[in-house]
Amino acid sequence: MVMGPRGFTIGQLAAATEVNLETVRYYERIGLMPPPARTEGGHRAYEPAHVRRIAFIRHARALGFGIEDIRALLTLAAPGHRSCAEVRDIASAHLSEVRTKLAHLTRLERILSATVDQCSGAPTPACPVLDMLDAPM
Repeated sequence: MVMGPRGFTIGQLAAATEVNLETVRYYERIGLMPPPARTEGGHRAYEPAHVRRIAFIRHARALGFGIEDIRALLTLAAPGHRSCAEVRDIASAHLSEVRTKLAHLTRLERILSATVDQCSGAPTPACPVLDMLDAPM
């Protein structure tokens, strides 16, 4: 990716970071991305710092961090604001949420696996999967 004399276009930024143009606009709208400079024609002119920031956000999203956690992490990643203790607190809370979701998914997997194993797959009206879904919780 080559930056033009006036910076990256939004299309170049989106391509470089593998996000949708609307995602870039959304991150700007909610304040995760600082507004870029504008050309004389009013077009956005992004800099390499924007590429790094979008990459940071994208990586954090891929790890499942929520928008507010990402906002806090971005603040903590800024020069002069680093606090590994605060980052650890955010990451630990997220890890706890991930572990809870994994436990829930493991339970779901056991229930579905057992129910599917009971299903003969025959074209009969009796179906253990439908019976399980129709049962009260």
